[in-house]
Amino acid sequence: MKKRIGVILAVTLILTGCKSFDHGQLQENGLRVMTYNLRLDTASDNENAWSNRKAFVSSQIMFLEPDILGVQEARPNQVTDLKEALTDYMFIGQGRDGGQEGEHAGIYYNSKKVSVEQDQTFWLSTTPDTVSKGWDAAYPRVCTFGLFRLKQSKQKFWVFNTHLDHDGQVAQKEGLLLILEKIKNVNRNNYPVILMGDFNIEPDSEIFSRLKPYYKDSRLEAAVVFGPEGTFNAFKYHEPVTRRIDYILVSNDISVQKYGTLSSAIDFRFPSDHFPVFVQIMLK
Repeated sequence: MKKRIGVILAVTLILTGCKSFDHGQLQENGLRVMTYNLRLDTASDNENAWSNRKAFVSSQIMFLEPDILGVQEARPNQVTDLKEALTDYMFIGQGRDGGQEGEHAGIYYNSKKVSVEQDQTFWLSTTPDTVSKGWDAAYPRVCTFGLFRLKQSKQKFWVFNTHLDHDGQVAQKEGLLLILEKIKNVNRNNYPVILMGDFNIEPDSEIFSRLKPYYKDSRLEAAVVFGPEGTFNAFKYHEPVTRRIDYILVSNDISVQKYGTLSSAIDFRFPSDHFPVFVQIMLK
């Protein structure tokens, strides 16, 4: 009997040890990811101008501590303001008017957790390598991407962040197809992929359906979902938020643990006209 108990105890210890090791591996490959349309800095927003919101935005980001943060509509001064506030973060991306000019769809990353091995910004047009406006778009649109590496586990993954046109449906469709083609061309080693941003389209649109064969909607995949479904609030605190146009999509080799649409407000004012979307994911 003592011999049998000893065998059972030994097996139990081995299994327990394996579980602890697996858990450690999972923790190493965990990521917190956030997409945030900041609303550009324009004086016409009056009480909602960036100067009145930037402290709220930066403190909200610092509290949540995303490892990867994709922003949209970030003017050069907004990019700088966040760089100064987010002292542990680095930034990649060009403005849509070239260099650091115009609105950015850039990516901040926590330099303590991840590093970047390569990055690029391209324009959503028929001439993606030069400053340009595509198809029926109202404005030039860009996509910024990077190949990242988790410092602890050495796992690599791609992040693509974009802001599709708000008006041109051809530009929305062709822009997404261009991004899918770019992912296919650069991801020769089949690393996990995160595709996020303000798509300016809703989940039931025909354009969005083109993404479904390739990427999972993190809201539908998450084990825990928190917050309203809509993401565009237009600074209207007392009205329902129903339009979901901001997304974090993931490839099949990523599992989604938690998803949140964060509708925080102070004194009945939102920090942006979009809610940030925040997910906790695991790279398999």
